[in-house]
Amino acid sequence: MIEKIKQTKPYPIILLTLVVLVSVALLMGLNTVTEPIIEAQREAAIIRILEEIFPGMTEFVLEDGIYYIFEDDQEQGYAFIASGSGYGGEISIMVGLDTDLLIKDISIISQTETPGLGSRIEEEDFLAQFSGLDVPQLELERNQGEIDAITGATVSSEAVVDAVREEMQDKLNVLE
Repeated sequence: MIEKIKQTKPYPIILLTLVVLVSVALLMGLNTVTEPIIEAQREAAIIRILEEIFPGMTEFVLEDGIYYIFEDDQEQGYAFIASGSGYGGEISIMVGLDTDLLIKDISIISQTETPGLGSRIEEEDFLAQFSGLDVPQLELERNQGEIDAITGATVSSEAVVDAVREEMQDKLNVLE
């Protein structure tokens, strides 16, 4: 009887449909289980980066995409996430501002740039160039700015500079 069912024309379609339905159900279940874990890890990474930029941070408040940073109930600065499209894909950057609204520090949250070239955007020599700058200074040197591009990784360098400048301009409009 089973052999007869297997030889009918709809059998492969029914079997394939069942396999797909079971696979989809398993993937949905796995996603439901792992999604909160992934989100918790992402939040922990953001808090870690905020603590690196603002070592004395005791608390923060997130409002309208801006992290208001406090140390013992006294405002110490602000932070926000900027995103840009580099050579290898999306680049996410945490930008910390001091109370004078100048860049305190930046940190790369995630990137998929070419290892050894574009991935050098995470190096301290490149990131340190942003400290103390305001919006008009956020350009590559070749565009009369203050940031020296990484040799061989101009697209990645420009993506970081553009993302920080554009998002900083937007956030300054809210903060001022």
